[in-house]
Amino acid sequence: MAQDRPLNPSELLSVLDWYRAAGVDVAVGEEPVNRFAQRPPVRPAEVAAAATESRPAPQGLAEAAPAAPASFVTDPGEARGLAATAQSLVELEAIVGAYDGCGLKLRATQLCFADGNPQAQIMLIGEAPGAEEDRQGKPFVGKSGQLLDRMLAAIGLDRTKVYIANTVPWRPPGNRTPTPEELAICLPFLHRQVELVAPKVILTLGGPAMQTVFNTTIGILKMRGRWSELTVGTHGVEAMPTLHPAYLLRNPAAKQQAWRDMLSLKQKIDALGIA
Repeated sequence: MAQDRPLNPSELLSVLDWYRAAGVDVAVGEEPVNRFAQRPPVRPAEVAAAATESRPAPQGLAEAAPAAPASFVTDPGEARGLAATAQSLVELEAIVGAYDGCGLKLRATQLCFADGNPQAQIMLIGEAPGAEEDRQGKPFVGKSGQLLDRMLAAIGLDRTKVYIANTVPWRPPGNRTPTPEELAICLPFLHRQVELVAPKVILTLGGPAMQTVFNTTIGILKMRGRWSELTVGTHGVEAMPTLHPAYLLRNPAAKQQAWRDMLSLKQKIDALGIA
């Protein structure tokens, strides 16, 4: 067996890249823990039997099977009640920032609430913050955000004329897609955000955002470019899905479809008299 040796800088970077690709982006302790040396988790049936017989819990139970934090909930009722109390976007952002009911918050660097003009009549909704968004606390500021800025500029728009949000305001680990439970918990906050902005037009970016806002399981390629009248929360609005800029970066040939969608957005803006 080869002897252990210190890793050189390039090897260390490779290990870090591997961790990042696997979604490991936060250190949870100063020293490594040998999980193989720990006792296996106690089965729930064993715990119940111990409680029934009034026996003390097996030694090491607390370390082997820690209880999940009470803040991990799957009922969006609490979020719905909190969102309803917000009378402004400033209040809503403070409420969301203090909310501990979504596990995504524990892994994110900071809240990524919104960007752009709160008085805009055009609202863009994406899926979730990425790594750069998580660092800056604003949606669409990485490479996909730069492409989005160019797409908006092509039809005479910029971030002073639109309001940008995401379906979830915290970055999922490893940039994975938010789970249905995470989306459901955060949806009341998004609905209230739409109600407070009260846009005339919504453009969803990518399949997950489209499926959340339109409440559908249909794929993005079948629905993109089609306008619909939606009620988001209590606000009626005309909405259209288009492809996510990150998808366009991976599939440049799809930019032609996205360009047709942007032209359709321009036509809708002109038809509604949006300045």
